[in-house]
Amino acid sequence: MFKKVILLLCVLCLVVYAKPKAKTASAPKPKAAVEDEFDDSGFESADSEESSQASAASDDDDEDFEEAEGTESLTGAQKNDLDARKKFEEEQRQDEYANSLRRRNWLKDRMIFQVGMGSRYPFMGETGMGMGFGIGAEYITRWGLALYGSGGMLFKGDDNDFEGIELEGGYGYKVGINYYLFPKNPLHLGVSASYGTVYFDHNVEPDADGVRPLITVNGYQFDVLISYLTNEWYYLQFSVGMYYAPALGTDTPEENPSLRYQSTGSSKIISSVVNPDGMNKTGIVFGIAIGYALPELFPDDTEKRRRQREKERNRSR
Repeated sequence: MFKKVILLLCVLCLVVYAKPKAKTASAPKPKAAVEDEFDDSGFESADSEESSQASAASDDDDEDFEEAEGTESLTGAQKNDLDARKKFEEEQRQDEYANSLRRRNWLKDRMIFQVGMGSRYPFMGETGMGMGFGIGAEYITRWGLALYGSGGMLFKGDDNDFEGIELEGGYGYKVGINYYLFPKNPLHLGVSASYGTVYFDHNVEPDADGVRPLITVNGYQFDVLISYLTNEWYYLQFSVGMYYAPALGTDTPEENPSLRYQSTGSSKIISSVVNPDGMNKTGIVFGIAIGYALPELFPDDTEKRRRQREKERNRSR
């Protein structure tokens, strides 16, 4: 009897264990589908990537089609206006880039015409009218080294101290080289070395016609320059320096022009001297100048494109 009970309990347990479980609301995906969608590494399969790319390409085609439809819907005048606007924006970007390049070196390839007074245009003096007046030209290379030359004159005029006495006028010249620093700054510090007419004097006895002769001397000059120059046309320069005239260091009137005007047989010193040896062979000089930088001769990229656009406008008229 006990064996029959044990056997019945085993049959009941087997029936309960073999009873199927209730189905859930969402059935799991087939294993084959999962394997197709993801590979063993966990990334999408090639088929999935191709379908994604195809979907993205389809979206791009739709956008291109919409843009083409929008362009086709524009009139001819609207298309021309759109093209002109795009061209203008591109030219503006190029101009801004060219200006940024120019701001890196304001001195590069500049031709400057100058008008000034004083030691560099081309000489100055101790008495009388004080300064000569002249014009000059200067070419600055891209390395900051410049060549310059000037010519000028001292005008004939009346003596401010004595009535009925005139001051003789004269001409002079100056040639030299300059070297500028700080090309990125509108204010440029520079140094200069030159040769030419460096000094004059009027303070000698007048001749029979009541004219005081002009004493001019040639020599070497060394200056410190402070110049203002950007990409604009205007130019301003101040200079201060020292001249050296070797001829004024000699003791013979034939070689020293400041001793040439002494009366024969007289010990009276009639030239402008502080000492009986004549004019000083060294002295302090200064000058000032304004100028025009002439962008037309050596244009930058911005100026070249402006000229090209001007030509295109002229041709289209």
